[in-house]
Amino acid sequence: MKFAGVDLSEPRIMGVINVSPESFYKGSVRNDEEKLVKTAVRMVEEGAAFIDIGAKSTAPYLETQISVEEEIRRAIWAVKAVREEVDVPISIDTTSARVAEEALKAGADIINDVTGLKGDSDMAKVASEHGVPVVACAHGEVGDFSDPVHTVIDFLEDSLTIARENGIEEVAVDPAIGFLRPDWPPWYEWDAKILANLNALKILGRPILIGVSRKSFIGAITGRKDPAERLAGSLSATGIAVFNGAHIIRTHDVRETADAVKMATFMRRFWP
Repeated sequence: MKFAGVDLSEPRIMGVINVSPESFYKGSVRNDEEKLVKTAVRMVEEGAAFIDIGAKSTAPYLETQISVEEEIRRAIWAVKAVREEVDVPISIDTTSARVAEEALKAGADIINDVTGLKGDSDMAKVASEHGVPVVACAHGEVGDFSDPVHTVIDFLEDSLTIARENGIEEVAVDPAIGFLRPDWPPWYEWDAKILANLNALKILGRPILIGVSRKSFIGAITGRKDPAERLAGSLSATGIAVFNGAHIIRTHDVRETADAVKMATFMRRFWP
């Protein structure tokens, strides 16, 4: 299995860099070009097979509204700067088709859409016209609170249908840890159930991308309110994700995550 030309016979790492000051984890934000480029180069040296750039926070519990023009400005600047220095695929994390298109023109290779091609009606068209892979996150109104896994699979199947109808061949599926927040069960239980049953997503026949890095469900379980204190919990969740079939791990902390992925991948060889 491959995604954006990257061999996924073993789990790969996607390094996250944000150029959005409003992002939930301030340690991921780079607004200085020198620091931005150094971070991207270091991530690749530490083992990142992809770089993911976000120009606007998509955290569902934050006030993150900025103009599309500002998001485009940030995205173009960041993608161009990183593209000149690294040769791994770059994804643009956005829900806006306009932003995605401008980022692709600037040198991005992948669209990472947390709405799963459902938020902006032009997103699938942009991906199709540019012939680029898409990361589709589970997105929709939660109906059956008691069955997180099948709800996520249903949402992802809808996104895959949109992709297929628009001729998009390469799609990685993301169960959207941290984004689906029903009133009941508590969101951190919802996310934990998804992670524990991640293998079920293999039915979709697509690469599974997981993003758990420093997220609030880790803080809720460990009592660590500050995202800066959630690295240990993130690495634990990463190991579980790899054990349960994740192909791509999206993370703010490439070096540490690379070790967690190597350990989990090695141990998985001996699982009955």
